[in-house]
Parts: sequence; C-alpha cells; structure tokens
Amino acid sequence: MSEESNSSTPPMGPTGPSAAEAREQMLDIYPKKTLRKRSKQILVNETPSTPAEIGANSRTVPGIITQRGCSYAGCKGVVIGPIYDVLHITHGPIGCGWYSWLSRRNMNKIRKEGETNYLQYSMSTDMQEDHIVFGGEKQLEQAIQEAYDEFKPKAISVYATCPVGLIGDDIHSVCRKMKEKLGINVFGFSCEGYKGVSQSAGHHIANNGVFKHMIGLDDTPVDFKYKINILGEYNIGGDAWEIDRIFALCGIKIIGTLSGGVSYDDITNCHMADLNVVMCHRSINYMAEMMETKFGIPWFKVNFIGIEGTKKSLRKIAQYFGDKALIDKVEEVIAKEMSEVRPVLEDVTTRTQGKTAALFVGGSRAHHYQDLFNDMGMQVIAAGYEFAHRDDYEGRDVLPSIKVDADSRNIEELKIEADPERYNASHAERKKSLEEAGFTFEDYEGMMRQMAKDTLVIDDISHHELEKLIELYKPNVIGSGVKDKYVIEKMGVPCKQLHSYDYGGPYAGFKGAINFYKEIDRMTSSKVWQLTRAPWHEAGDAPATETAEVPVGA
Repeated sequence: MSEESNSSTPPMGPTGPSAAEAREQMLDIYPKKTLRKRSKQILVNETPSTPAEIGANSRTVPGIITQRGCSYAGCKGVVIGPIYDVLHITHGPIGCGWYSWLSRRNMNKIRKEGETNYLQYSMSTDMQEDHIVFGGEKQLEQAIQEAYDEFKPKAISVYATCPVGLIGDDIHSVCRKMKEKLGINVFGFSCEGYKGVSQSAGHHIANNGVFKHMIGLDDTPVDFKYKINILGEYNIGGDAWEIDRIFALCGIKIIGTLSGGVSYDDITNCHMADLNVVMCHRSINYMAEMMETKFGIPWFKVNFIGIEGTKKSLRKIAQYFGDKALIDKVEEVIAKEMSEVRPVLEDVTTRTQGKTAALFVGGSRAHHYQDLFNDMGMQVIAAGYEFAHRDDYEGRDVLPSIKVDADSRNIEELKIEADPERYNASHAERKKSLEEAGFTFEDYEGMMRQMAKDTLVIDDISHHELEKLIELYKPNVIGSGVKDKYVIEKMGVPCKQLHSYDYGGPYAGFKGAINFYKEIDRMTSSKVWQLTRAPWHEAGDAPATETAEVPVGA
C-alpha cells in the first residue's frame, strides 16, 4: 500500500438493505411525535460535499435508551477531571463522585519533584437527606478545609451536582471564602447534571471556568522556538504521550494539553504558546476562540488519529511556523515512523480489506477513527455522535445559521476582550499573511463531508436503532462506549470500546495506529463471535449474527 494512499472506498460493500431502507426500518417503530423528532436525527448521507441539515444538540426523547451522559460528566469527567494535581471535590451524593472516578482511563505520571497525582482519589461531600433539607454549604466548606489539611494542593475545584442546583447551594461564594482563607486557588463549576441536553453543556461550562480561573495566571516565558498547545486531547490510554513523543522528535514544545496528562502549572502558563491546535472540536473549541480573542493565539483543527490525519496535521503545523528546517524535520520523522507502520498495515489489510464498521462515539472520535478504518481498507457504514452540535456534523460554515435554543442560553457566554498588555499582535499579523496565501484557520469540515455517499448518519443513537443496525448489516466491528459494549457483543459483533479503550491504547499517532490495526485485525478475524449466544435466545437458537468464516488473525 502506498504511503500516501487512503482507501476510503474499499471494493467490498456492506450486505443488507440500502441506507434509505434501513433508516425507514429504524424509524418504523416510533409513535408520531417521536418519529418526527428522530427522523431529523437519522440521515442518509446523500451529498457529502453539501451535507443535509441534521437534528443535533436536542433533548433526548424520554424513554429511549441513550448513550449520553450529563453536564456534570462533561465538566468533571471529561475536561477538568484529567488535570492530575488539582484536587477535585464533587459536591453532592456519593454516587456522582463514584461515577466519575477513573472511568475514562486518563493516564498521568508525576514529572516534577513534589507533585502529587490526585486522580486515584474520589472526593465527595457525600450529601445526605439533612443536607438536602437544610443546605450543604457548611458541609462543602468543611470538605475543602479537610482536603487542604490532608493534601496541601495547589488548587481545589468543586463540582455541583443536580441536588445542589435544586436546593440553591452557592458553591461559588464558598469557594471564594476558602480561597481567601487558604491562600490557594479554589473555584467551582455550576455543572448540575440537568443543565443542557447532554454532557456538551458541561464541556462549555468547564471551558468557561478554566478560562476564568486558570488560563493566564503565570506569565513565565517559555524558552523554545516552536511552542503549541493541544486542546481537546485527554490522554486516554496514553494518547497524549505518543503525540508528545512525535512532537519532541520534530523539535516542537507542547506547553500544555487541555487536559490529559497535564498539570495545573502547565495550564496557567499555556497562554504563552504561539499556536493552539484542536483535537476534539466539540469539547474545547470554546477555549480556542477565547484564547485567540484575549491573547491573539491562532488555532486550527488537527487529527492525530490515523496515519493520514497525523501526517497532514504535522505538515500543517510545520507550514504554520514556516521554517524550512522544521518542515524538513517533520518529513524526516514521518518517513522514519512510516517505515514501522507500513509493513504492519500491509499485513493487516490482507485480512481487513472490505470489512465493515460502525462508529457511535462522543467528541470527534466518530469522525477521527474513520481514518484508521479507512487506512485498513474497511468501510464505515454508519456513524454518529452522542452530544454533537450541527457544526460537528456539517462543518463550521453552518455556524451562522444555527439558532441558539433555550437550553444553550442557560450556559454563560463570557465576554472576552483583547488583553491590553498580553495580546500578541504578531500572531494576528502572521495569521493574516498566511490566510492571504491560502492557509486555513478555524476550519472544521465536519464528519459528514468525509463519510462515503449513502452511509447512515445517526445522532444520539437509541438502543433500538443500534440493535436494528446490527440486525440489518451485521458489521464486522462497532466502535462505541461501555454502556452498550456488552449488548453489542451479546449480539455476536465485537465492540471496540473507544471512550476509555478498555485495556488498550494508545491509538494516536504512528505507534498508536499500529496498536489499533493489530487489535481490530484480531477482533474481526476471530471466530468466537460466531459462537455467541445472548441470554435472551432460546437454547439451540442460531447466533444473532452469522458472519462469513474468516481465518484467525496471525
């Protein structure tokens, strides 16, 4: 396989009905009101170059089993939680703290003497019935004091859960009081689970809080020629470490990732970067825009999942800095890394070419991971997000046409202005000159433009729709989350868990791609899935999915 090839259209296609027929069968079960709503959220990708409008960022229909999480999960579990030396306290019942404790495999390691990794702790105010009746502010104040006395952290963050918002506890006044008393940074997030329609609201709330309470607190210069931040990378299974390895080979300094494998000090200093690159568009684009407005740091979208995405992203970053020595170094690194990737990919593709996959994952993963499947000659027949907005599907050029709904208005929109002393006008001048030469910034084309014609795009997929998809197409593998992983596998289809990678990873960069190719090869080449009998099948029933026999992978 050529290094520059991208097998986005494998010769073999899926067996089963057309995408339009499958869509009708998925919708057939719903009553009128639900049908009207879901029909807008399940589309056939008829014209990828000009995507149709999809119903996204709308409330889940009550009674449908959804993959979504809540605002608290998006704030603490995704964006803030991976910061390893901030001490995180959940203000609410213990269940919420337990739910968000190490569930995403955000990996961290101590890098400096005296640092502490607090991620192995689950801290909660453990609200009881009397706190709900009489208020829990005193309980929160006591918890912050106790945490400080025990650990002496640099910063403490507090997360409000549903009961806290319902009874009206003012976590922010408590945080201000304790910040003054303890002399450390203490700040809160009003991320009650019911806010917004999904965890996406929590991402936005988290971005606002990080920007207000952390970004820009440390103006120490970073003595490095090329300095960037990677936004929307959470170091699941070690992804950020693999990306960091590649950048170190190229001679590029990553000041901070927001927010995987990152420290409090990194984030307070990351406004000293020359460039922001965005991995997960949905969870962190707010931060990229706010940092550009205040500090003048340009940003553009990248993807380090898949070899073509990784190469394209590295080249674009080198082109931004415009240094021939850096451009040449990037090409040297790509050539060396590809010498290891190519033989693995050529071997794996002999078994994966023409197989099918479906992807239903949050963030930008349902888009990014299509690159890895395309590398292997596999066809993605259906994909969708849990909590996306229209621009994640259709591209950022639709932003002016998106109406702000009541749920989104509940989330604070910060009014940001250029910092009179720290705004870097030279960055803005460089951006302007590059744009005049055809370089693009703030450019996300969305998922639908990359997907093949007549594939299914399904937002906030329901349990019924997922089962129907498996029944109709019997894909060779589904990339999804832990909530539906075991249901999928009981139907005889392997599920690659792409929220926390189960026990695998990294999958980013070149070495990560090798890991992914080998795992998908093993999963789709195993005969064990043909022997699966779900508990709801009668004894002696045929397996839920009959797949063609394939040799066990080497």
